[in-house]
Amino acid sequence: MLQVKDTLRATVQLTFDGRVFKTYHGPDAQSRFAREVQVLRHLAARGCDFVPRLLEADPGIPRIITTNCGSRVEHLDEARSREIFAELENFGVRHDDQDKRNITYRQADGRFCIIDFEYATLLDPLQIPPHD
Repeated sequence: MLQVKDTLRATVQLTFDGRVFKTYHGPDAQSRFAREVQVLRHLAARGCDFVPRLLEADPGIPRIITTNCGSRVEHLDEARSREIFAELENFGVRHDDQDKRNITYRQADGRFCIIDFEYATLLDPLQIPPHD
């Protein structure tokens, strides 16, 4: 496994078979874990294909295992970043940590993806923009 992040809040490791292990630490670890699981399940149920797919969730650790959504983005202009996060709101989620570090690029289909949902907000259905 390759460790890609180790902070006071989380450790993230990538496996060579395309899985991502995220273990939560520190303040509010259980609630951040629960929020990310809730949001990823919500997005999967709505068919959002530009976020990780939740494979396993273990509240005892707390840890999630997801699919890999590509590599970190080094250069992305602010307007395009806003567009990507705005697209997520069509699926009923506001990210609430809209930083470039939470956008990846999936080379297989040329798609920008969004990761890290521990601070995301599920929107009230009345706040979700209409689909075109």
